[in-house]
Amino acid sequence: MKVKTTGSPFGSVTRTRVLLALSLLGASYQRELSRLLDASPSVVQKALSSLERDGLVAGRLVGRTRAYSVNPRFFARTELDALLRRLADADADLQARTAELRRRPRRAGKRL
Repeated sequence: MKVKTTGSPFGSVTRTRVLLALSLLGASYQRELSRLLDASPSVVQKALSSLERDGLVAGRLVGRTRAYSVNPRFFARTELDALLRRLADADADLQARTAELRRRPRRAGKRL
């Protein structure tokens, strides 16, 4: 079940799905999130910028790439985590897609 397109809890469907993906992944970057959510990079970047401005998401530079995560200093972090877990339970498709992501390169010669 996907998050409803009307009345999204974080202002827009994209903002909500970006927060859900970040809570499931721990940290990610704009291009990976746009592939994961099947949204254009500019739409995801706009959502990330507004979430960062609102204090829900924190970004940091890793080399030349900006990595984002749910803000650990958010004043209601435990409540936000609980809400995001409940919303993620309803979005099985997003959970499956995040589980399929390869998080790091495989060592050379390692068996599949």
